[in-house]
Amino acid sequence: MSNTPYRTALVTGASSGIGAAIVRRLSESGIEVHALARDAQRLETLASETGCIPHAVSVSDQAGLKALIASLEIDVLVNNAGQSRTGNITSTTPEDIDALVDVNLRAVLQLTRLVVPGMIERNRGHIVNISSIAGHYAFAGGNTVYHTTKAGVHSLSQQLRCDLFGRQIRVTEVSPARVETEVFGRLIGDMAEAKKRFFDEYDSLLPEDIANSVAFAVLAPQRMNVSFMEVLPTMQVVGGLNFAKKTSAPG
Repeated sequence: MSNTPYRTALVTGASSGIGAAIVRRLSESGIEVHALARDAQRLETLASETGCIPHAVSVSDQAGLKALIASLEIDVLVNNAGQSRTGNITSTTPEDIDALVDVNLRAVLQLTRLVVPGMIERNRGHIVNISSIAGHYAFAGGNTVYHTTKAGVHSLSQQLRCDLFGRQIRVTEVSPARVETEVFGRLIGDMAEAKKRFFDEYDSLLPEDIANSVAFAVLAPQRMNVSFMEVLPTMQVVGGLNFAKKTSAPG
């Protein structure tokens, strides 16, 4: 148990990976966790394991989210749900753009808009946005739309701190690098192949690492706001400089 004043949390994208790990970690701290995702069966399994309260609702379901928030007092909102795609702007489809913007950015904005007024009224709350290093760095092979949506989450996190200045409401952005989750399997359509390509020869982060990062921020003393946390594998770096030769420029 912790001395945190927070009693309830809502975690999106909670049925697997980072979201499920966050549900487990916050539940262990004594917070009542509401786990939100589309996969009802996985949520029920998670509820049996952790005691969380499952909500099989899509983050794109505005009516469903509004009804849910109206019935709850949420102290901690963890905006974790997200999607990714392969390819760059030249190979992105209109459907890819809509899906990524809807889940990665629009849903975060809409859910935050629904939850923040209650936090303001109670003068108590914590918003945790799971972004990505893709929101801060450009690198070859990244999906342009994904990068753009995560940059939007970064900007939102910064602006929220201005909007909530003077109140006992904290905003934390956790920006992970490579984490071993099912997302990579969905990207290429084969988790075994994804494991072989992205993880077997690398020492990547695990979902529990991000969950512990979230818990560190949420359970920190109220005088302390962990505003931004970039979490990378020890063996991974970001940034860098590429300089193409004149003769190698694409025709």
